[in-house]
Amino acid sequence: MDSKLPDFENLTPELVIEAAEAATDIDFSNYTQPMPSYINRVYELKSEDDGYYIAKFYRPGRWSSAALLQEHRFMLDCAEDDIPVAAPLPLEGLAGDGSPADAPTLGAVEGIPFAVFPRKGGRLWEAGDFESWYRMGSLLGRLHNCGARRSAPGRIELSAEGSFSRDIDTLLASDWIHPDLRDDVALQIKRLESLVKSVYADYAPPAGSYIRVHGDFHSGNILERPGEGLMLMDFDDMAMSVSVQDLWLVLPDYAPESSEQITALVDGYREFRSFNTETLRLIEPLRAMRMIYFLCWCGRQKNDYRFQHNFPDWGCKAFWNKEIQDISNQHDQIIRAL
Repeated sequence: MDSKLPDFENLTPELVIEAAEAATDIDFSNYTQPMPSYINRVYELKSEDDGYYIAKFYRPGRWSSAALLQEHRFMLDCAEDDIPVAAPLPLEGLAGDGSPADAPTLGAVEGIPFAVFPRKGGRLWEAGDFESWYRMGSLLGRLHNCGARRSAPGRIELSAEGSFSRDIDTLLASDWIHPDLRDDVALQIKRLESLVKSVYADYAPPAGSYIRVHGDFHSGNILERPGEGLMLMDFDDMAMSVSVQDLWLVLPDYAPESSEQITALVDGYREFRSFNTETLRLIEPLRAMRMIYFLCWCGRQKNDYRFQHNFPDWGCKAFWNKEIQDISNQHDQIIRAL
């Protein structure tokens, strides 16, 4: 990260509370409970009247203000469509005339962007029978109807020629790869890149037809709320992409082993939105793209104390030997799924 950018060093509990109170006009107690997050800093807050909130402080330099507001806009659009989400609160304390309609959803303190959300609990969604997957597909159809209504030019567009190539260039130009294995890693990645681009050329719709997607649609970001249904969390990786990006992460296995779940998801999806089954061939290429993206994500965080604590062996020779095997395996999985 650019050393000239603000960091979280001065983000004390007192500053967190002061920022949230000034922005929301809510009186908070001294309770600040840090929540798990590698990139951002997230705190649970408690108001004086026993309400619970989440204050999220975004890592400076990762997203522009416009991109963060586009994430908020997607969540607010979902809420307007009765898709359960914990949408950001209007920050009346920062508004031009104090009215909710005029209030922004993004504030800043010490150069760090932040937002405040209502805390909404629930239990993690658990995959079960055909009906549970069908219901998930129905939710995705509704989500993508909402996502298709407007664009998000400040967010990443997930594509083989775009984001994937950029991630590969970033990774191969970095010093993150063990020097003894750099040539082997590059060979496997270039082999993977060629295959992914070939499959995308055959089965992906034109980039102009991409829509807003959640981007990180796995079971850990889906809560079951009694009386409300399935609630979506964490739109941090929202992107412009093909619809199938939000189908594959939730699957229990590779595409060929998940045919029953895919059928149920697509059937539920089609209750609300059309779906091109040809794009299912992009599932394993998208998994490959995610692997390279995640390597870049880790590389950018490798000097962060929290990251080092949780991934102490990241970047060692044994780590990269395993990555070579995993990348080669994913290449083979793409071919097997075609």
